[in-house]
Amino acid sequence: MIELRHLRTLTALRDTGSLVEAAERVFLTQSALSHQIKDLEHKLGLELFVRKTKPVEFTTAGQRLLRLAEDILPQIRNTEREITRLAAGAVGRLNIAIECHSCFQWLMPSLDRYRADWPEVELDLASGFNFAPLPALRSGELDLVITANPKPLAGISYVPLFSYESVLAVSNQHPLTQKDYLEAGDLADQTLICYPVDKDMLDIFVQFLDPADVEPAAIRHAELTVMMMQLVASGRGVCALPNWALDEYTSRGYVTAKTMSKTGIWCTLYAAVRNDQANAKYMMDFLTTARETSAATLVGVKQVDHQGAPLKAPEDCL
Repeated sequence: MIELRHLRTLTALRDTGSLVEAAERVFLTQSALSHQIKDLEHKLGLELFVRKTKPVEFTTAGQRLLRLAEDILPQIRNTEREITRLAAGAVGRLNIAIECHSCFQWLMPSLDRYRADWPEVELDLASGFNFAPLPALRSGELDLVITANPKPLAGISYVPLFSYESVLAVSNQHPLTQKDYLEAGDLADQTLICYPVDKDMLDIFVQFLDPADVEPAAIRHAELTVMMMQLVASGRGVCALPNWALDEYTSRGYVTAKTMSKTGIWCTLYAAVRNDQANAKYMMDFLTTARETSAATLVGVKQVDHQGAPLKAPEDCL
């Protein structure tokens, strides 16, 4: 009667507090998730949570099933990993490079979780800021590259991790705070603060400024995100960052985030892997761990399908 999919659904509902977000987490439409819960409630003869409450409030029966999920699901996953090690061998190497300065915020917790589950896999992490990581991946020097700029390369596959919005950080007193959203021309008289990388690796140029043939008045480079925020807060420029990377500064009122273009600039972060390693169990589990950790720790990101398009969920109702 009670299946693992039910326990995973209820856990997702508890963690997200929303039917819409829970549906995204378990890769169901919201109507399918709703039907699954109603079917289980019918079989049990009890309601599992109180309707129309935010966050979701579970009944006594729902709380009992959540305790069961907390006991069972980790055991299932650990057993699957143990069997995988026996079947295919867990010894391997995972040399990772990142092309995203702010990715450390979610990548390090992902590595911590992964290291505990796959102790036999040799892990190494390198910055991809001072060399070309994708050619190094193709040649075998690296095993995985985190990138927002997939480029067609023979033998390389790109696995979507999540979608995020690139937003512009401005000082709280900046005149641009008065606009509902920004247009490319608004940056023509601004100093743009960037990481010291090529323009074709920066979302703000590729998706916002270059299509409009706009150049900022000046460009200033900074190595660290916190340095960029200090410059922005003091009115010495503006900078573009992923929404999740900027959240800790905007939530404290340090700077203001503005949407670029009427619909926003949405981007997808990918894991680039060699085709011959894409289906290795330890590689697939790392990608799963990275998706789960980013969904649990980052604000404003969206789940994506296998083509990298954001998943859409219907209205949040039963």
